[in-house]
Amino acid sequence: MIDPLYISAFIMGLIGSGHCIVMCGGIASSLQLATDKRRPISYTIAYNFGRASSYMLAGALVAGISSHFASQNHIFSLVLSFLSGVFMLLVGLYIMRLGASLQWLESLGKTLVWQHLVKLNRYVMPVNSLPKALAYGALWGWLPCGLVYSALTWAMTSQTALEGALVMLFFALGTFPAMLSMGMGAQFIHKILNHPWARVAMGSILIWYGIYLLIIATDKLVH
Repeated sequence: MIDPLYISAFIMGLIGSGHCIVMCGGIASSLQLATDKRRPISYTIAYNFGRASSYMLAGALVAGISSHFASQNHIFSLVLSFLSGVFMLLVGLYIMRLGASLQWLESLGKTLVWQHLVKLNRYVMPVNSLPKALAYGALWGWLPCGLVYSALTWAMTSQTALEGALVMLFFALGTFPAMLSMGMGAQFIHKILNHPWARVAMGSILIWYGIYLLIIATDKLVH
């Protein structure tokens, strides 16, 4: 039976894929302009699998580190539970565009990580082979994104690095339908997922789930 956390991560990726289109859709679309015109679908799939591999690596890293401390300190484990709930609320507001709730985190990621990694872009351009498309996706998987960072707070609650990687894999799979369609030129998905009412509906689901996570964390604290 699939762990409910993996299912939740998949749903989060699916719901938040409208935001993914805004952040990465242009990259996925422009990929076709820089690739072999005979195999645009193969290149797009390779790009997205590369992106997923970076998510999994990040998930394994944060889960491996956090699980080490959580196993030694119960308070640390509770803090992670509360943190995952809080970030779920923030990402809900972020998707609804009711405030810049996660822009500070994206700015931090840009300063600490992205400004250094983006320099590697010159080694994979032009994207004229499937390995380069895979590497291109793996590189852009580290693009500062509040939605990804929020998913990583879930990965941090995992007990092992493998479980953290799986959480991020399911999250990435949730973003695949929109990202693959965007990469293949399907614009109507972009319009639907970024419609104001769609953003409100998807953001509300995440906010209610965040409240649920906070209730569970509070129950653990009390008992």
